[in-house]
Amino acid sequence: MHQLLAEETERLKKSWMQHDSAMLRDYMVADIHDPRINPQSILGRHFLIEALFSEKFPALCMEELRFSAVVPWLRALAGEAIDADEAVVIEHALRLGADNAEGRPIPGHVVHAFNQAFVKPDGSGVPNYVRQFFQSISAGTPATLTLEKTYGALETVWRSALAGIDGSRISVLEPACGSANDYRTLESFGLARFLEYTGFDLCEKNVVNAQQMFPTARFEVENVFELPYGDKTFDCCFVHDLFEHLSIEGMERALEELCRVTRMGISAGFFQMHQGADHLVRPLDDYHWNTLSLPRICELLSRHGAKVQAIHINTFLATCFGLADVGYYDSAYTLCIRFE
Repeated sequence: MHQLLAEETERLKKSWMQHDSAMLRDYMVADIHDPRINPQSILGRHFLIEALFSEKFPALCMEELRFSAVVPWLRALAGEAIDADEAVVIEHALRLGADNAEGRPIPGHVVHAFNQAFVKPDGSGVPNYVRQFFQSISAGTPATLTLEKTYGALETVWRSALAGIDGSRISVLEPACGSANDYRTLESFGLARFLEYTGFDLCEKNVVNAQQMFPTARFEVENVFELPYGDKTFDCCFVHDLFEHLSIEGMERALEELCRVTRMGISAGFFQMHQGADHLVRPLDDYHWNTLSLPRICELLSRHGAKVQAIHINTFLATCFGLADVGYYDSAYTLCIRFE
């Protein structure tokens, strides 16, 4: 087994190191993968927020998830490069609470966001980012530039909400951190100061990128198959888009190691998971593109004393906000893994 994992490590390292640093810096942080709007990244942040502050921010957390469901509709409009006249028509329809603008359907959760968004004195609300989106385009700003500004709509809210808190810190581990992909939002949202953060990646180029962007944070080159940390070193761990790219033996070893070094819990994002009884294994060049079995993953985690809450992203968002079509990966699950 050790030899097999050593060979897999070398293949994975080779696969990532072939890319230049600039490509790695921008990889998995754009469009739907942008951690400011990605529902799995948001759930990972909420996992840490709950660990830090218990039930202090449930309303804001829910509104941020609503934001993640609204933005894809705005992104589609930006992709159509709607002009000022079209923006005026759609905003007018939203003001009326209409379900369409001259035949263009308007989802109900977008209407709700337009008519309910506000910022409370304590910073726990949200700005009317839908109205701001259309008003910006009406004023002549290109839709693509407006969309980028919209992506950051919740940053100021979270920074304000967390600014006056002198909370205790927790130790956090992020495997496969990339070029500080998710750490960017931990910093920009004002959450990083509550964390004793360690991020690691197998690819040295990613770690160099991360260190250049955030020189005061801790980033390391490490191998998830053989972590150098002691048992229960970290309070929490969060990780995205890792396990499907490993062999089944590698995936099981990685989960075992993360369970070993984590004390309270893990937020694990899977982009390809199903409820079937078996893993679907798909080798792809130097790594894998597997679809993992939810029951088998839960069974493995239970052997390590974990209780698992499985969140199917599309079902969760659809249920919360009455959506007919979420438009995210239908095979995406986030597992909230907690230890006794």
